[in-house]
Amino acid sequence: MKDLAGRTAFVTGGASGIGLGLARALLAEGCKVAIADIRADALDAALKTLDNAEVIALRLDVASRDDFAAAADEAEARLGPVSLVFNNAGVNLFQTIDASSYDDWDWVMGVNFGGVVNGVATFVPRIKARGQGGYVVNTASMGAFLVGPAPGIYTTAKFAVRGLSESLRYSLAPHGIGVSLLLPGLVKSNIYASDEVRPESLKADAKPTDAAWVERLAGVHQSGMEPDVIAARVIEAIHANRFYIFSHPEFRDEVREVFDEIVAAFRDYPPDPGLEQRLGFEATRRARYAEARAAARGEDGA
Repeated sequence: MKDLAGRTAFVTGGASGIGLGLARALLAEGCKVAIADIRADALDAALKTLDNAEVIALRLDVASRDDFAAAADEAEARLGPVSLVFNNAGVNLFQTIDASSYDDWDWVMGVNFGGVVNGVATFVPRIKARGQGGYVVNTASMGAFLVGPAPGIYTTAKFAVRGLSESLRYSLAPHGIGVSLLLPGLVKSNIYASDEVRPESLKADAKPTDAAWVERLAGVHQSGMEPDVIAARVIEAIHANRFYIFSHPEFRDEVREVFDEIVAAFRDYPPDPGLEQRLGFEATRRARYAEARAAARGEDGA
């Protein structure tokens, strides 16, 4: 997508961190912007810093489908049809899977994956119906490629966002709607304080907040990449219709190591019954997959 000016953008998690950086970058591109966030005080502060007549603030719990639809209706009533969607809201729970409860799963997956699902299901049909093209950017994480013991649920959600986004890119390409996946590393943000916005209904099995640990995380995140730097890299990727947005180049070698390990795990087993028939099917599937990737890149190969 070469020109964003005049379009309306909807940014979740838009009151701070990457979301606020995106809002600033989109306004600079000439867009109208709706920032949505669960924290009313943060929205008020964000509006003051943006100080722009082309931006509005909407309180939204992205895990609620009804609330998402209502926020979309309000954004379009006030700013016009939304054609740029940034599913960016996220929370984190810095613990392992085996130490997590059902409430933990419902909260983290509900925001980090369910929020993306809700954003796509709410806006994509509208954008398709209008036939004017558009763009969707889903925020995942380097955790969608690089895995450790913690944060377990967060990593699970980000892997899911990665798969959703790639499939969505291929299905939307014929409609002139681009899709990118943002994969940031450490960001200067307040995600370390996610417990503050955990719903009361999902706190029954929550572990007590470790104030000292949160304080240490706050210090770590202060060394994260500036949101405005990430936002500029997102805008550049949208213009180039590039799917993967690896905003933090320091992960290149580590990702290569992981993929080398994956490829090395394949074995040359002796042929099994039915191999030839499978190979025929897989050849067709592989050709179609290659065609889908090429179509999503566009004729200019961007």
